[in-house]
Amino acid sequence: MKSHQKNNVQKVVLVISDLHLSAGKMIKGKRNLLEDFHYDNELIDFLNYYSAGDYLEIEVELVINGDFLDFLAVPYVEFYDDEFWSESAALAKLRMIMRAHTGVLDALKRFLSKPNKRIVYIIGNHDAEFVFDSMKEEFLNYFGELRKNIILSNSISTHVPIKGVCIQHGHQYERAHEFDQENAVVETLNGEKYFIPPWGSYYVTNVINKYKQERHFINAVRPIKHFLIHGILFDTFFTFRFMLSNFYYFVMVRFWHFYMTKRSLKQVFEDIFRELELFQDYESLTRQFFEKNPESRVLIVGHTHNPTLRIFNDGTTFINTGTWTRMVNLDLGQWNNGNVLTYAKILVKKLDYEIEDFEKNVEVDLKHWMGINNLPYSEYH
Repeated sequence: MKSHQKNNVQKVVLVISDLHLSAGKMIKGKRNLLEDFHYDNELIDFLNYYSAGDYLEIEVELVINGDFLDFLAVPYVEFYDDEFWSESAALAKLRMIMRAHTGVLDALKRFLSKPNKRIVYIIGNHDAEFVFDSMKEEFLNYFGELRKNIILSNSISTHVPIKGVCIQHGHQYERAHEFDQENAVVETLNGEKYFIPPWGSYYVTNVINKYKQERHFINAVRPIKHFLIHGILFDTFFTFRFMLSNFYYFVMVRFWHFYMTKRSLKQVFEDIFRELELFQDYESLTRQFFEKNPESRVLIVGHTHNPTLRIFNDGTTFINTGTWTRMVNLDLGQWNNGNVLTYAKILVKKLDYEIEDFEKNVEVDLKHWMGINNLPYSEYH
């Protein structure tokens, strides 16, 4: 029985973000500790499920809301220092990731081959090198003629799949990770192209990746202040080294920038405060967004890896789709499950509705993908 057709659902929008597919769990015979994505089978099942059965004929739009691929977490690529940000290095990293996750790419291809299916890819800060046209071509060419069903563009920072719903990755709300997608590439006199990364990307590759080789969970623990407190108590030497590296890196990278731009002391402290702010004040963010966009009813973001659903008194909704990587939450006040594969699901009952009738025609929710691959074991990572 086609339950969605029975309920007059005309379109389904699925939103996933922050899967962080990287170069695979093994590289050159060694365990790759920078690989955070270990749910290939679950993702393949997810894509198969939403393109068959009740969803075979119905229109399904899959929005990949940034950080689907993780170019910052590819080790052993033969490019160093600033060459790491070259177009050649970006293509090498993309090819390594695609070789490591061919099952997922083939599942995406099968998804697109079904009737009324398409993908919208929003660029995040970990897959920011998609700003290179050659990167987009390399990725899209994998899908052959089906590439016409994929939208991947530098111009998309906010996607509106239906009236009243806005989707953003969310890195643009953090000073350390924001970048201009339209002007993020420079070309040398020799014709070589380079990506201009935000300083947060330098931080990930030079600090986080280094210490992740020693403690693979270092980027998975939230809140950071609790991680540092626990670390000082139970892993003192490592935590102090990590804190010292953070302080040194911030001083060397940011204060040098402040010095070169001749900022006043007041401006320096204002900038430091902004750059140390974490994207956690959802209510403030949502209020500001809806004030600027009065026609919107739902804001969906990713980036922080913290799955959240908040419905406000005025009927507006904020969703953070979380991540498909393992997280550890040390805040006892937060619901915690380290392996929650969360995504947003939007059911549209009528496509040509007026915004005043949004609630009658659109259902928005945050879902947890349980998986349908019933193996008696799971990957340990």
